[in-house]
Amino acid sequence: MKMEGQVRIPSGCAIAAVISRKGRNISGEVITGAMRPMHDRSNGLGGGFAGYGIYPAYKDFYALHMFFDERATRKNCETFLKERFEIVKSEIIPTRKIPEITDEPIIWRYFVAPLQSVLAAAQLDEKEFVARTVMRINTEMPGAYVFSSGKNMGTFKAVGFPEDVGAFYRLEEYEGYSWTGHGRYPTNTPGWWGGAHPFTLLDFSIVHNGEISSYDANRRFIEMFGYRCTLQTDTEVITYIMDYLIRVQGLTRREAASVIAAPFWSTIERETDPEKRQKYMYLRTLFSGLLITGPFSIVFGFSGGLMALNDRLKLRSMVVGEKDDKVYISSEEAAIRAMEPQAENIWAPAGGEPVIVQVEEGAYECL
Repeated sequence: MKMEGQVRIPSGCAIAAVISRKGRNISGEVITGAMRPMHDRSNGLGGGFAGYGIYPAYKDFYALHMFFDERATRKNCETFLKERFEIVKSEIIPTRKIPEITDEPIIWRYFVAPLQSVLAAAQLDEKEFVARTVMRINTEMPGAYVFSSGKNMGTFKAVGFPEDVGAFYRLEEYEGYSWTGHGRYPTNTPGWWGGAHPFTLLDFSIVHNGEISSYDANRRFIEMFGYRCTLQTDTEVITYIMDYLIRVQGLTRREAASVIAAPFWSTIERETDPEKRQKYMYLRTLFSGLLITGPFSIVFGFSGGLMALNDRLKLRSMVVGEKDDKVYISSEEAAIRAMEPQAENIWAPAGGEPVIVQVEEGAYECL
C-alpha cells in the first residue's frame, strides 16, 4: 500500500449522502453502494459513514462509539465514564472479519446519560457536559478515542476503502433516515483509524473533500474556546467550527455557512439589501478567524437534516439529485445513480451557497 507522500491526487476523496424528507428508513447498504463507483477517489487510508436514526431504542441516550488500543485502556475509561454517566448499555460494536481491514483496535459503544448530580455540580447544560467529556477523553487518555457522541446516530470508520469499511461494520444491518459516506485520499496527514471521516461532535458530523489552507488560523481561533484538535487532519476543525457557530453562538446553519464560506468583500459591497449587507459584514468581521480558505466540498450532518456546501470558488466537485422524498448528494453523479438509478433534477450547487435538506416536521423527532 502506498503511503502519504508517495502519491498525491489534487481532487481526491469521495463524499456521498442520502436523506429521506419523510423520515423513512434507508438501509446502510445504500450508502455503502454509493462509494463503489468512486473507488479511485480513495487510496485505502480511510473510509467511513454516519447514520442518523439508527438507534431508535436508545434515542434518548448519547451513543459513544470508541476505539481502544487495549483492554486495560477500555477498563480505565469505563471507570471514568461511570463517574459521570449512567451507562444503560455497553457492548462491542459488531463487525465481520474481512482481509481488507487489518490492525483493528477494540471497537466499543456505550449508550449513556449524564448523571444529574454531576451535571448540577458542573453547572453546564447537557450537551456542553458531553462535549467537554469527549474532549477530555480524546486529549488526556492515551489509547482511548471517542469517534461518535450523538443521540440516535453513530459513525463507523476505519483505515480501508469505504466499501470495505461498510462491509466490515455490517452496515446492511442498520437503517436510518439519513446517511453520509466518505472515501479518503489523504494529501497532508497520515491514514489512521481516528483520522478517517466522518468527524463528529455530539450529533454534528462532517465529511470533506479538499484541503484547508487556513487550518492553523482556524485551529488557533477555535482552541481559544476549549476545543482541541488532536486527530492529525485538517477536517477535524470544520466540525468544531460548526459546533461553535451553531450550538454555542446560536447562528442558523445558513449563517454558519456564510462564515466558513464567506461572500467576497466585493460581493458584500454590491448587496442591494441593506439588512443582508450589514449581516454579512458583521459575520465576516466577527468570525474572521473561522473563514475556511482552500478547496473544499463538505456534507454537514445533523439531527434531522443535511447541509452540502462548496467553497466560494467551487474548486471541488459536488452534485445533488432527487427522487420522490429522497435527496442525494455526492462527488459524482455515478454515485447518485448507484443509490437511485432513476434520480432526477441532477444539479451542481453554486459555490458558497448551502443546500440544506431537513426531514419534514413531525416525520421524525429532531433532537
